[in-house]
Amino acid sequence: MRVLVVEDEAALAETIRDGLTGAGFVADVVHDGVDALWQATEAPHGAYDVIVLDIMLPGLSGYEVCRTLRAREVWTPILMLTAKDGEYDQADAFDLGADDYLTKPFSFVVLIARLRALVRRGAPARPVVLTAGDLSLSPGERRVRRGDEPIEVTPREFAMLEFLMRHPGQAVTKRAILENVWDAHFNGDPNIVEVYIGYLRKKIGRESIETVRGSGYRIAGHDTEV
Repeated sequence: MRVLVVEDEAALAETIRDGLTGAGFVADVVHDGVDALWQATEAPHGAYDVIVLDIMLPGLSGYEVCRTLRAREVWTPILMLTAKDGEYDQADAFDLGADDYLTKPFSFVVLIARLRALVRRGAPARPVVLTAGDLSLSPGERRVRRGDEPIEVTPREFAMLEFLMRHPGQAVTKRAILENVWDAHFNGDPNIVEVYIGYLRKKIGRESIETVRGSGYRIAGHDTEV
């Protein structure tokens, strides 16, 4: 199993490499975001089974590397490894396409277990486009369009819209939105969901998101994935 480790602290990177090698992985190491992007997409030895990606990197941040890989439809599982541990940092990582998240300092036993779980899960094919009438959302390109017109949305708005469009014809509850777009342990004001529904309605059209009384919200005019 081949792992790409992206970590700018050279000593830590080598420690991770040694540990992964001892656990049976083949590990390549790079120290900045530009090299990470090249290695993950252009390196001649073939695809990686999983990527360990720090957020705070020179050149390109881990967020930008993750976003660009997903935009290029590179679905290699990504575990974000970082000293940043705020819930919004985690949510932003997941919004951009990361598959797991581990904060420093970390248990090497936990890191190995998480990586093996990601490798077992693999890189499932992800839909090219989700559509609802003439509204389309591309998870790979991180783009939203109404017909041919692009619609600018924030990462959080994108994540909420994607969640709704992945449940066509279903009313999704406020709690389900909080758990999947924010965090399973979110303990802030649940009315934040209504705020972001309002933001989205202003951008994609009020009629595009239906309020289902007592049940939650549903995307209108749903189609299938293409």
